[in-house]
Amino acid sequence: MHDVTAVLLVVFAATGVRAVFGFADALVAMPLLAVLLGLRTATPLVALMSLTNALVIWLRHRTSFDWRGALRLIAATVAGIPVGLLLLKGVDEPFMKSALAVLLLAFSAYNLIRPGIMEIRDDSWGYLFGLVSGVLGGAYNTNGPVVVMYAALRRWPPDSFRATLNGYFFLTGMFIVAGHGAAGLWTGQVVRLYLYALPVMAAAIAAGFLIHKRIPAEKFSAAVYVLLMLLGVYLLAQSAG
Repeated sequence: MHDVTAVLLVVFAATGVRAVFGFADALVAMPLLAVLLGLRTATPLVALMSLTNALVIWLRHRTSFDWRGALRLIAATVAGIPVGLLLLKGVDEPFMKSALAVLLLAFSAYNLIRPGIMEIRDDSWGYLFGLVSGVLGGAYNTNGPVVVMYAALRRWPPDSFRATLNGYFFLTGMFIVAGHGAAGLWTGQVVRLYLYALPVMAAAIAAGFLIHKRIPAEKFSAAVYVLLMLLGVYLLAQSAG
C-alpha cells in the first residue's frame, strides 16, 4: 500500500507539470517510477499516462491547435523513425544522448540569457525538426526534446504551444503504446496501477489547468527553457549511467 501511495504521488506531480506546461511528465515520472517499480513496469505505465494526458490537454485547447504545423512534424517524424531504427546498431547511444543534452543545455541557457533573439517563422522548418525527432525516437525513444525546441522557437502562445505539442504527442504516442502492448508489457500490474492513477491524474490536470491560466506568456517561455535544461541534465545522467 505504501508503494502504491508513493506511485500515485509521483503520478500527481508528473501530471500536474504536464497540465501546466504541456510536456515534461516523463521527466518527473520516469526516474522515480523506475526506482519504485522497475523499468519494465514504469515504461508502459508512463506511456499510458502520457497518452492520456496528451489527449485531455489537446481536447482542452483544440481550438488553438496548429494543424499545419503539427502535420508537418508528424509526417517528418514518421519518415525519420525507420532511419533511426537503422542507426540503432551503428551509433553509440550514450554519445548521442550526451550530444542532445549539451544542445538542450546550450539552447536553453542562451534563450534564458537573451530571450527573444532566436525565432523560427517558417512552418517548413517543421519537416527538419520532425525528421530529426523521428530519427532520435526510432533509435533511442527520445523524440520529445527536439519537438519542444521547435515549438519554443516558433514562439507559439502558451495555449497553441500546449495544444500543438500534445496533438503531436498523442498521435505519435499511440504507436508507442501499441508497441508496448505488442511486446507484452501491459501486465496486470501495469493495468491496475493505470486504473488507480486515473482519478489522481484527473485531479492533477484540473489543478494544472488552473495554474496555467495564471502564468504570463513571458514567464511561461522562461519556464519551458528551465524544463528543457532539466531534461538535458536528465539525458546526461542517462548517458553516464
